[in-house]
Amino acid sequence: MFGLFGKNKPVKVRDFSGNKKYGVAAKHLKELLKKGCKLLELPLSGAHVCLYEDGTTVTEDFFSTLPDNSELVLLTKDQTWSGVVCDIGRLLNTDRHGEALIEAAKGLISDEKSSKRRKILTDLLQNLEDRSELESREEDEDWFSGIDARFKTKSAYMKFNCESRIRGYMKEVDDATKTIQKAKIKAEFLKASKCLLEMVKNARYNGSYFDRTEEESDRLCTREGWFTCQGSFDVKMCQSLHSINPYGSRETRIIFSTWNLDHRIEKKRTIIPALLEALQNHRSTDINLNYFYQMLFTRENLKLVHIVCHKKGAHNLLCDTKKIYTTAGDAHKAKEIPKVKKRRLI
Repeated sequence: MFGLFGKNKPVKVRDFSGNKKYGVAAKHLKELLKKGCKLLELPLSGAHVCLYEDGTTVTEDFFSTLPDNSELVLLTKDQTWSGVVCDIGRLLNTDRHGEALIEAAKGLISDEKSSKRRKILTDLLQNLEDRSELESREEDEDWFSGIDARFKTKSAYMKFNCESRIRGYMKEVDDATKTIQKAKIKAEFLKASKCLLEMVKNARYNGSYFDRTEEESDRLCTREGWFTCQGSFDVKMCQSLHSINPYGSRETRIIFSTWNLDHRIEKKRTIIPALLEALQNHRSTDINLNYFYQMLFTRENLKLVHIVCHKKGAHNLLCDTKKIYTTAGDAHKAKEIPKVKKRRLI
């Protein structure tokens, strides 16, 4: 036993709040309690020690088996410790973080050698330094770094960001015109495209999806700016519960640009070809363009997806033939048409 041979065992001891931590060398548990209580200014009566990692109570015999520099928590008579989860729980229940906590996290990162622990500390620090409550350029200049000066608020830029994505989808519709050589079909497609453009313009390119100042029913985020991954096209929700607040910092704003507004029924593989196919034997006025608008530009068919959850392979989902045409007769005919191998429309 270490106590019998008079050998000091070095350990690290901290109080319940974690605000104080000291290195202590003791021959046995009794000596550790005495020294620890003095350093942490705690009453000796009823004091006891647990492992910081999992809350295991340290007895005299257990103390002798501890590795050097084990991290322990010194508790008063009425305090209990359930392990590191206790620390995490208190942190999550804290609505605001003092500058001291942020500085402590920075200090830990600079001294930490483990890449994994550095990553965890970096993510923690990023959340501690969250500035999502700030909105204007004057309040949070760093967030606007690299953004055109015409944007004065975070919400205005985020709305523009979403509009740009929707504009890109409209451009892909327009680009499909280049694949059509038959003049009649091309003319009808141009009419349909123009109509879709007017519809999406009237909806202001659905920029409200990323704007936290919009009504709850019109946005994809919370009032604070938190977005949650909706999972891949073939699931109801994200199993990993990915979330992000691009309003919080410049870094999260940039990372959010990798998230996708993914089409469940695919835009280029399915929706646009279905529109082209429908116009082979019909006029644009026979087509239910409201349905194509919903499939191309709205949450009816769009899911906000973390890049990890974005499946780029074929989705194998088809347009609803009952909704492609404006009349029931045309829809019925389309349903009866046997499936044929897809061909390129020219």
